[in-house]
Amino acid sequence: MAVALYVLAFLILAFFAISYVIFCMTYKPAKDRDSDHTRYPSAPQYVPFKEPTALLIKELMEIPFEEVWIESFDGLKLYGRYYHVKDGAPLQIEFHGYHSHAYKDFCGGNKIAREAGYNTLLVDQRNHGKSGGKAITFGINERQDVKAWADWAAKRFGESQKIMIVGVSMGAASVLMASELDLPKNVVGVIADCPFSSPVEIICKVARDRKIPVWMAYPFIFSGAAIFGHFSIGKATPIEAVKNTKLPILLIHGMDDRFVPYEMSCRMKAANEECITFVSVPKAGHGLSYMVDNAKYVNAVNEFCNKVFG
Repeated sequence: MAVALYVLAFLILAFFAISYVIFCMTYKPAKDRDSDHTRYPSAPQYVPFKEPTALLIKELMEIPFEEVWIESFDGLKLYGRYYHVKDGAPLQIEFHGYHSHAYKDFCGGNKIAREAGYNTLLVDQRNHGKSGGKAITFGINERQDVKAWADWAAKRFGESQKIMIVGVSMGAASVLMASELDLPKNVVGVIADCPFSSPVEIICKVARDRKIPVWMAYPFIFSGAAIFGHFSIGKATPIEAVKNTKLPILLIHGMDDRFVPYEMSCRMKAANEECITFVSVPKAGHGLSYMVDNAKYVNAVNEFCNKVFG
Protein backbone atom coordinates (compact mmCIF):
# COMPACT_ATOMS: atom_id res chain seq x y z
CA MET A 1 0.00 0.00 0.00
CA ALA A 2 2.79 2.41 0.94
CA VAL A 3 4.63 1.65 -2.31
CA ALA A 4 1.47 2.37 -4.30
CA LEU A 5 1.09 5.73 -2.55
CA TYR A 6 4.72 6.61 -3.29
CA VAL A 7 4.23 5.70 -6.94
CA LEU A 8 1.05 7.78 -7.13
CA ALA A 9 2.77 10.74 -5.48
CA PHE A 10 5.68 10.43 -7.90
CA LEU A 11 3.33 10.34 -10.91
CA ILE A 12 1.45 13.41 -9.69
CA LEU A 13 4.67 15.31 -9.11
CA ALA A 14 5.97 14.25 -12.52
CA PHE A 15 2.74 15.41 -14.16
CA PHE A 16 2.99 18.86 -12.53
CA ALA A 17 6.71 19.11 -13.29
CA ILE A 18 6.27 18.27 -16.99
CA SER A 19 3.29 20.61 -17.21
CA TYR A 20 5.41 23.41 -15.78
CA VAL A 21 8.26 22.74 -18.22
CA ILE A 22 5.81 22.82 -21.15
CA PHE A 23 4.30 26.02 -19.74
CA CYS A 24 7.70 27.70 -19.56
CA MET A 25 8.70 26.52 -23.04
CA THR A 26 5.42 27.50 -24.68
CA TYR A 27 3.67 30.24 -22.77
CA LYS A 28 6.32 32.11 -20.81
CA PRO A 29 9.28 33.42 -22.86
CA ALA A 30 12.05 35.53 -21.33
CA LYS A 31 10.81 39.13 -21.47
CA ASP A 32 14.26 40.58 -22.07
CA ARG A 33 14.14 39.04 -25.56
CA ASP A 34 11.28 41.35 -26.51
CA SER A 35 13.09 44.55 -25.57
CA ASP A 36 15.96 43.84 -27.98
CA HIS A 37 14.81 45.65 -31.10
CA THR A 38 17.91 44.57 -33.03
CA ARG A 39 17.09 40.86 -32.64
CA TYR A 40 16.24 39.27 -35.98
CA PRO A 41 15.53 35.67 -37.07
CA SER A 42 18.57 33.79 -38.37
CA ALA A 43 16.69 31.34 -40.63
CA PRO A 44 17.77 31.43 -44.29
CA GLN A 45 14.44 32.86 -45.45
CA TYR A 46 15.02 35.99 -43.39
CA VAL A 47 18.68 36.71 -44.11
CA PRO A 48 18.15 38.68 -47.37
CA PHE A 49 15.77 41.06 -45.58
CA LYS A 50 17.77 41.75 -42.41
CA GLU A 51 19.28 45.04 -43.57
CA PRO A 52 16.11 46.60 -45.10
CA THR A 53 14.17 45.54 -41.99
CA ALA A 54 16.77 47.18 -39.74
CA LEU A 55 16.47 50.43 -41.71
CA LEU A 56 12.67 50.41 -41.42
CA ILE A 57 12.90 49.70 -37.69
CA LYS A 58 15.33 52.59 -37.24
CA GLU A 59 13.00 54.89 -39.17
CA LEU A 60 10.01 53.91 -37.01
CA MET A 61 11.93 54.21 -33.73
CA GLU A 62 12.94 57.77 -34.56
CA ILE A 63 9.35 58.99 -35.02
CA PRO A 64 7.92 60.82 -31.97
CA PHE A 65 5.03 59.08 -30.21
CA GLU A 66 2.82 59.36 -27.16
CA GLU A 67 3.08 56.64 -24.51
CA VAL A 68 -0.26 55.08 -23.65
CA TRP A 69 -1.16 52.72 -20.80
CA ILE A 70 -4.41 50.86 -20.20
CA GLU A 71 -5.54 48.10 -17.84
CA SER A 72 -6.57 44.69 -19.15
CA PHE A 73 -9.64 42.76 -18.05
CA ASP A 74 -7.45 40.75 -15.67
CA GLY A 75 -5.59 43.70 -14.17
CA LEU A 76 -2.44 43.89 -16.31
CA LYS A 77 -0.82 47.13 -17.40
CA LEU A 78 -0.68 47.19 -21.19
CA TYR A 79 1.55 49.54 -23.15
CA GLY A 80 1.21 51.20 -26.53
CA ARG A 81 2.76 53.94 -28.67
CA TYR A 82 0.39 56.39 -30.34
CA TYR A 83 1.57 58.05 -33.57
CA HIS A 84 -0.49 61.08 -34.55
CA VAL A 85 -0.55 61.99 -38.24
CA LYS A 86 -3.71 64.04 -38.66
CA ASP A 87 -6.70 65.12 -36.56
CA GLY A 88 -9.79 63.09 -37.38
CA ALA A 89 -7.93 60.56 -39.52
CA PRO A 90 -8.77 56.85 -39.23
CA LEU A 91 -6.84 54.86 -36.63
CA GLN A 92 -5.04 51.54 -37.06
CA ILE A 93 -4.35 49.56 -33.87
CA GLU A 94 -1.44 47.18 -34.54
CA PHE A 95 -0.64 43.91 -32.70
CA HIS A 96 2.65 42.03 -33.15
CA GLY A 97 3.38 38.32 -33.01
CA TYR A 98 4.62 35.66 -30.61
CA HIS A 99 8.17 36.13 -29.27
CA SER A 100 8.42 39.23 -31.43
CA HIS A 101 8.19 42.99 -30.93
CA ALA A 102 6.10 45.79 -32.33
CA TYR A 103 8.89 47.65 -34.13
CA LYS A 104 9.92 44.61 -36.20
CA ASP A 105 6.50 43.27 -37.09
CA PHE A 106 5.12 46.69 -38.05
CA CYS A 107 8.16 48.46 -39.48
CA GLY A 108 6.46 48.03 -42.86
CA GLY A 109 2.78 48.05 -41.94
CA ASN A 110 3.07 51.18 -39.84
CA LYS A 111 4.84 52.92 -42.73
CA ILE A 112 1.95 52.07 -45.07
CA ALA A 113 -0.53 53.54 -42.58
CA ARG A 114 1.48 56.72 -41.96
CA GLU A 115 1.93 57.36 -45.68
CA ALA A 116 -1.81 56.87 -46.19
CA GLY A 117 -2.47 59.54 -43.57
CA TYR A 118 -3.74 57.26 -40.79
CA ASN A 119 -3.00 57.61 -37.10
CA THR A 120 -1.61 54.43 -35.52
CA LEU A 121 -1.42 52.78 -32.12
CA LEU A 122 1.46 50.30 -31.89
CA VAL A 123 0.83 47.86 -29.05
CA ASP A 124 3.11 45.70 -26.91
CA GLN A 125 1.21 42.44 -26.47
CA ARG A 126 0.83 41.04 -22.95
CA ASN A 127 4.03 39.46 -21.61
CA HIS A 128 6.02 41.29 -24.31
CA GLY A 129 7.95 44.54 -24.22
CA LYS A 130 6.66 46.97 -21.58
CA SER A 131 3.30 45.26 -21.12
CA GLY A 132 2.71 43.12 -18.07
CA GLY A 133 1.70 39.49 -17.92
CA LYS A 134 2.66 36.03 -16.78
CA ALA A 135 1.68 34.04 -19.86
CA ILE A 136 1.32 34.35 -23.60
CA THR A 137 -2.08 32.84 -24.40
CA PHE A 138 -1.94 32.58 -28.23
CA GLY A 139 -4.83 35.00 -28.66
CA ILE A 140 -7.15 33.61 -25.96
CA ASN A 141 -6.65 36.55 -23.58
CA GLU A 142 -5.01 38.78 -26.19
CA ARG A 143 -8.36 39.04 -28.02
CA GLN A 144 -9.76 40.72 -24.90
CA ASP A 145 -6.77 43.08 -24.96
CA VAL A 146 -7.65 43.97 -28.57
CA LYS A 147 -11.14 44.87 -27.39
CA ALA A 148 -9.72 46.90 -24.47
CA TRP A 149 -7.52 48.94 -26.83
CA ALA A 150 -10.46 49.49 -29.20
CA ASP A 151 -12.63 50.61 -26.28
CA TRP A 152 -9.88 53.00 -25.17
CA ALA A 153 -9.59 54.47 -28.68
CA ALA A 154 -13.36 54.88 -29.06
CA LYS A 155 -13.53 56.66 -25.72
CA ARG A 156 -10.57 58.94 -26.42
CA PHE A 157 -11.30 59.85 -30.04
CA GLY A 158 -15.07 59.49 -30.15
CA GLU A 159 -17.47 57.18 -31.91
CA SER A 160 -16.98 58.89 -35.27
CA GLN A 161 -13.30 57.86 -35.41
CA LYS A 162 -13.03 54.83 -37.71
CA ILE A 163 -10.78 52.07 -36.36
CA MET A 164 -9.00 49.16 -38.05
CA ILE A 165 -7.50 46.35 -35.96
CA VAL A 166 -4.36 44.91 -37.54
CA GLY A 167 -2.15 41.97 -36.58
CA VAL A 168 0.83 39.89 -37.68
CA SER A 169 1.18 36.17 -36.81
CA MET A 170 -0.18 35.70 -33.26
CA GLY A 171 -1.31 39.32 -33.41
CA ALA A 172 -3.26 38.42 -36.55
CA ALA A 173 -4.88 35.50 -34.73
CA SER A 174 -5.70 37.86 -31.84
CA VAL A 175 -7.51 40.41 -34.02
CA LEU A 176 -9.40 37.65 -35.83
CA MET A 177 -10.54 36.17 -32.52
CA ALA A 178 -11.52 39.65 -31.34
CA SER A 179 -13.60 40.24 -34.47
CA GLU A 180 -16.53 38.26 -33.04
CA LEU A 181 -16.52 40.15 -29.71
CA ASP A 182 -18.67 43.14 -28.80
CA LEU A 183 -16.28 45.73 -30.24
CA PRO A 184 -17.06 49.45 -30.52
CA LYS A 185 -19.22 50.21 -33.56
CA ASN A 186 -16.48 52.33 -35.11
CA VAL A 187 -14.21 49.27 -35.52
CA VAL A 188 -14.85 48.81 -39.24
CA GLY A 189 -12.32 46.23 -40.42
CA VAL A 190 -9.55 43.73 -39.74
CA ILE A 191 -6.18 43.09 -41.40
CA ALA A 192 -4.55 39.75 -40.54
CA ASP A 193 -1.09 38.88 -41.87
CA CYS A 194 -0.10 35.16 -41.61
CA PRO A 195 -2.41 34.11 -38.77
CA PHE A 196 -2.80 30.59 -37.42
CA SER A 197 -6.29 29.08 -37.46
CA SER A 198 -6.10 27.44 -34.02
CA PRO A 199 -3.81 27.91 -30.98
CA VAL A 200 -3.72 24.16 -30.30
CA GLU A 201 -2.99 23.35 -33.95
CA ILE A 202 -0.03 25.72 -34.18
CA ILE A 203 1.46 24.51 -30.89
CA CYS A 204 1.18 20.89 -32.03
CA LYS A 205 2.70 21.80 -35.41
CA VAL A 206 5.73 23.39 -33.70
CA ALA A 207 6.03 20.33 -31.44
CA ARG A 208 6.20 18.09 -34.52
CA ASP A 209 8.81 20.40 -36.08
CA ARG A 210 10.92 19.92 -32.95
CA LYS A 211 10.50 16.13 -33.08
CA ILE A 212 8.38 16.11 -29.92
CA PRO A 213 5.69 13.38 -30.04
CA VAL A 214 2.39 15.27 -30.13
CA TRP A 215 0.48 12.44 -28.45
CA MET A 216 2.85 12.77 -25.51
CA ALA A 217 2.88 16.59 -25.36
CA TYR A 218 -0.84 17.12 -25.97
CA PRO A 219 -2.09 16.64 -22.37
CA PHE A 220 0.64 18.93 -21.01
CA ILE A 221 -0.12 21.66 -23.55
CA PHE A 222 -3.56 21.92 -21.95
CA SER A 223 -2.54 21.30 -18.34
CA GLY A 224 0.39 23.76 -18.44
CA ALA A 225 -1.91 26.51 -19.69
CA ALA A 226 -4.66 25.71 -17.19
CA ILE A 227 -2.57 25.12 -14.06
CA PHE A 228 0.14 27.76 -14.42
CA GLY A 229 -1.35 30.21 -16.93
CA HIS A 230 -4.94 30.08 -15.63
CA PHE A 231 -6.50 29.91 -19.09
CA SER A 232 -7.88 27.29 -21.47
CA ILE A 233 -5.86 27.02 -24.68
CA GLY A 234 -8.87 25.47 -26.42
CA LYS A 235 -11.34 28.20 -25.46
CA ALA A 236 -11.38 30.02 -28.81
CA THR A 237 -9.95 29.80 -32.32
CA PRO A 238 -9.58 32.29 -35.18
CA ILE A 239 -11.36 29.99 -37.62
CA GLU A 240 -14.47 29.79 -35.43
CA ALA A 241 -14.37 33.56 -34.84
CA VAL A 242 -14.29 34.40 -38.54
CA LYS A 243 -17.37 32.24 -39.08
CA ASN A 244 -19.26 34.56 -36.74
CA THR A 245 -17.85 37.96 -37.61
CA LYS A 246 -19.59 40.55 -39.78
CA LEU A 247 -16.48 42.72 -40.16
CA PRO A 248 -14.62 42.86 -43.49
CA ILE A 249 -11.26 41.10 -43.24
CA LEU A 250 -8.11 41.35 -45.34
CA LEU A 251 -6.21 38.09 -44.96
CA ILE A 252 -2.60 37.97 -46.22
CA HIS A 253 -0.36 34.91 -46.17
CA GLY A 254 2.95 33.96 -47.75
CA MET A 255 2.78 30.71 -49.67
CA ASP A 256 6.23 29.60 -48.44
CA ASP A 257 5.44 30.14 -44.75
CA ARG A 258 7.37 27.44 -42.86
CA PHE A 259 6.11 28.42 -39.41
CA VAL A 260 2.36 29.01 -39.78
CA PRO A 261 1.11 26.84 -42.68
CA TYR A 262 -0.42 28.76 -45.58
CA GLU A 263 -3.25 26.22 -45.61
CA MET A 264 -4.51 27.61 -42.29
CA SER A 265 -5.45 30.88 -44.00
CA CYS A 266 -6.99 28.95 -46.91
CA ARG A 267 -9.32 27.22 -44.44
CA MET A 268 -10.26 30.52 -42.82
CA LYS A 269 -11.03 32.07 -46.19
CA ALA A 270 -13.32 29.13 -46.95
CA ALA A 271 -15.03 29.59 -43.57
CA ASN A 272 -16.32 33.06 -44.50
CA GLU A 273 -16.04 33.82 -48.20
CA GLU A 274 -18.35 36.82 -47.89
CA CYS A 275 -16.29 38.81 -45.38
CA ILE A 276 -12.72 37.78 -46.25
CA THR A 277 -10.49 39.16 -48.98
CA PHE A 278 -7.55 36.76 -49.32
CA VAL A 279 -4.18 37.81 -50.75
CA SER A 280 -1.55 35.10 -51.35
CA VAL A 281 2.10 36.06 -51.78
CA PRO A 282 4.17 33.41 -53.62
CA LYS A 283 7.66 32.63 -52.23
CA ALA A 284 7.05 34.64 -49.05
CA GLY A 285 8.02 33.15 -45.70
CA HIS A 286 6.41 33.85 -42.34
CA GLY A 287 5.76 37.57 -41.93
CA LEU A 288 7.78 38.35 -45.07
CA SER A 289 5.03 39.17 -47.56
CA TYR A 290 5.69 42.91 -47.25
CA MET A 291 9.35 42.37 -48.11
CA VAL A 292 8.96 39.73 -50.84
CA ASP A 293 6.32 41.54 -52.90
CA ASN A 294 6.11 45.07 -51.55
CA ALA A 295 3.99 46.47 -54.38
CA LYS A 296 1.36 43.72 -54.08
CA TYR A 297 1.26 44.03 -50.29
CA VAL A 298 0.99 47.83 -50.23
CA ASN A 299 -1.64 47.89 -52.96
CA ALA A 300 -3.74 45.23 -51.22
CA VAL A 301 -3.66 47.06 -47.88
CA ASN A 302 -4.38 50.47 -49.41
CA GLU A 303 -7.25 49.17 -51.54
CA PHE A 304 -8.81 47.43 -48.55
CA CYS A 305 -8.42 50.48 -46.28
CA ASN A 306 -9.80 52.84 -48.92
CA LYS A 307 -12.83 50.61 -49.33
CA VAL A 308 -13.46 50.09 -45.61
CA PHE A 309 -12.68 53.62 -44.43
CA GLY A 310 -14.64 55.06 -47.35
